[in-house]
Amino acid sequence: MYFKNKVVWVTGASSGIGRATAIAFSNQGAKLIISGRHANNLLDTKSMCADPLDVHIIPFDLADYLNFKHIADTAIGVYGHVDILVNNGGISQRSLVEETGIRVDEEIMKVNYLGTVALTKALLPHFIERKAGHFVIVSSVMGKIGTPLRSSYAASKHALHGFFDSLRAEIHKYNINVNLICPGYVQTNVSMNALTGDGKPQNKMDTTIQNGIKPEKLAKGLLKAVRENKNEVTIGNKEIYAVLIKRFFPKIVARVVRKFALT
Repeated sequence: MYFKNKVVWVTGASSGIGRATAIAFSNQGAKLIISGRHANNLLDTKSMCADPLDVHIIPFDLADYLNFKHIADTAIGVYGHVDILVNNGGISQRSLVEETGIRVDEEIMKVNYLGTVALTKALLPHFIERKAGHFVIVSSVMGKIGTPLRSSYAASKHALHGFFDSLRAEIHKYNINVNLICPGYVQTNVSMNALTGDGKPQNKMDTTIQNGIKPEKLAKGLLKAVRENKNEVTIGNKEIYAVLIKRFFPKIVARVVRKFALT
């Protein structure tokens, strides 16, 4: 198996895509480090893995992005090195621009963009020293298209594409790979936890999310993209075709997104 004995660090592993991804890597024989804010949920993820003894938990908050050097050092120390970092942790949004307080914009950018960038920078010297490594970034179709009620979320995902496309070009000489994964609708609690204009969770499941693909399907596509070293892939149902349509017919997509939201 390609991932056998690879050391894989997955953030946002408490549930949803992160949990499914951790389990998928474990099923392929990888040694895992899993992170998230809630240690109890991480323990649940660990218990679901093929070999829980090869799963190490490091809880932390992506919003605390100024203090990641010791987090990265701790992760490296678990098995002596890290092969793959899956930057999956994040938070979504459901509110109109005019009703969204600037603190909400700040919180989303701190978690989705700055937290991901800071963790990547903390681990980057280790990858450069080893002249090997994979950065895997779970973005979104929203990293390619902006829709109503998701302005800050879409902005954070667009920013990830700009940063990691630049990083990929810079670190190619070190044999370090960058894979951007763009899910469409996935059956997770992303809409339940999405921030509204005042910063409170929406606490409601979107119908589109409920009808999305299962996290396990997304995880399978993610592992395939890493194995084949794809620069960027979209994974989902028919909503992912909006990315291609926008490239050639942007006005059509602009009209459609006024009525429908892609996440």
